[in-house]
Amino acid sequence: MISATRIQRPETGSIPTKPGVYLFRDPHGRVVYVGKAKTLRSRLSNYFATDLHPRTMAMVEAASDVEWIVTDSEVEALHLELNLIKEHRPRYNVRYRDDKSYPYLAITLNEDIPRARVMRGAKRKGVRYYGPFAHAYAIRDTLDLLLRTFPMRTCSQGVFDRCRRRNRPCLLYDIERCAGPCVGAVDPEEHRRIVDELCDFLDGNTKPVLKRLEEQMKSAASREEFEVAAKFRDQLVNVSKAIERQQMVSNEKEEMDVIGFVEDDLEAAFQVFFVRRGRVTGRKGFIVDKVEDLSTPELLARFVERLYVDNEIPKQVLVPDDPDELDLIQKWMAEQRGSKVSVRVPLRGEKRALLDTVTENAKQAFSRHRLKRSSDFAARSRQLKELQDAIGMSEAPLRIECYDISNTGTSEAVGSMVVFEDGLPKRSDYRRFAIKWGEGQDDFANMHEVISRRFARFKEERDTPTETKRRFAYPPNLVVIDGGKGQLGRAVEAMEDLGIQDVTTVSLAKRMEEVFLPDRPDPIVIPRGSEALYLLQQIRDEAHRFALDYHRKRRGKSMTRSILDDVPGLGPARRKKMLRVFGSVKRMREASLEELAAIPGIPAAVAEAVHSVLHADSPGPQNGRG
Repeated sequence: MISATRIQRPETGSIPTKPGVYLFRDPHGRVVYVGKAKTLRSRLSNYFATDLHPRTMAMVEAASDVEWIVTDSEVEALHLELNLIKEHRPRYNVRYRDDKSYPYLAITLNEDIPRARVMRGAKRKGVRYYGPFAHAYAIRDTLDLLLRTFPMRTCSQGVFDRCRRRNRPCLLYDIERCAGPCVGAVDPEEHRRIVDELCDFLDGNTKPVLKRLEEQMKSAASREEFEVAAKFRDQLVNVSKAIERQQMVSNEKEEMDVIGFVEDDLEAAFQVFFVRRGRVTGRKGFIVDKVEDLSTPELLARFVERLYVDNEIPKQVLVPDDPDELDLIQKWMAEQRGSKVSVRVPLRGEKRALLDTVTENAKQAFSRHRLKRSSDFAARSRQLKELQDAIGMSEAPLRIECYDISNTGTSEAVGSMVVFEDGLPKRSDYRRFAIKWGEGQDDFANMHEVISRRFARFKEERDTPTETKRRFAYPPNLVVIDGGKGQLGRAVEAMEDLGIQDVTTVSLAKRMEEVFLPDRPDPIVIPRGSEALYLLQQIRDEAHRFALDYHRKRRGKSMTRSILDDVPGLGPARRKKMLRVFGSVKRMREASLEELAAIPGIPAAVAEAVHSVLHADSPGPQNGRG
């Protein structure tokens, strides 16, 4: 590993006086901090003062190089800073994480027949989201009420395709929770109209729906069609219940987000309430690691910027204090939205009361988090310190990589690499390896291959231009091998062949949970109840799970090969198209050559090849009519 050296101060005259973005990099070229400045020269000079805050000093000491990018304006610098932070996720920038993975009600408008479903995680293009909700069951309860009035599709693609092939709807159609687009009970245009009405309703435009249902109910009653009138009455009741679940907090034209937060020296908790057409349509919480030395206005400004990189920007944002660089933030948000955006502090009235409510929610969330943090942080610190002492490392293993091999036969052997940073799994850095060089159940050779490929990539990416670096370019402090001295020896041999030094390597044997080091004949026995052994077991089990999961997927694919896989000219798209028409290989075998060739997009030669393969071993007439 490259040893850290203190960053050299650039010549003052070489730093531009224009706005721009600057990046500090560590000795491995990894970006550790990204910042923006109105004047780059003035801002960068501050980092080389003698009275730096301890957090800033830690960042400067970890860096070995600084570079900058000049922009035409402060707004452009803000755009670039946010994109670079999103790309590199620097260690010393303030880190934001959801205090919970909140579910959303999602309407998949990008599908031919849209459906309503519960979704979590990153937002997808072409999908409209409502929420977030506190619980998934709250979404399902709300949907159950609304589907009686807006009977749109909610089934999975597999269920939808099966019902379409059979021309028989599912139970949801029979209980009037779906309009039945799978069987043509409504055409796609009519179903899309139902979807648009539901979206309009969820956007807060509820009065037209209530008025329509009330008029339909009265009209049916006047015609003495009392069963129909009762149906509209029930729909009216269900829609009213759904509306009541959304708290009314302001007049019906209001569209705003309300941000409340509390902080201590280490972290902060943010709560955001989303208000649309005067009603609270969702909420979301964030926990912020205060890695940077930021004042309260600066912290709030960074949060607002990060919140609206990927989220919808409303007309108005209510905050408890004026954020730093308020004019710049409002200008940037206006450019993103395409119209004026106001970020302000309410001083009195219902909006101040709402802000106080949001802040109180942030306080409660922070109290719960601090109780958990006190135990979690202390446990992780003990784990890393005990592990450092037990193995005899000069520094705590802040980045640990663990490797495992999985195979159950003579093929489909795989390897896994899992990564823990600061005692926590970093899943974005996990890697999987399909064994290429060896065969069979030679775990020693397979481990040699995995380690060789990983650190060969490390050397390759370490020596490439900075812009092309990837996560393999970052070396670990500690490598853990799942196995005994044999696997450990081959792993060390692979690293020595590549000239990799200063990486501590150990193995953890399952039988007695013994820890082996390369230069010691006898294992280290770590006490069973120690935090260090618990951490090693945790990362070893995670590597085993990850490898086993990959092995099962590869083995499953090899066992589910289709007779169609080897048909010349029949690729995945054409195969999928034919199976969509016939439903199964069995029905394709029963079809005539003319029926196969009649499928749009399937050439006659491919149809003949499919027919020939499917009937190669079948006795009797093969024309589909005998």
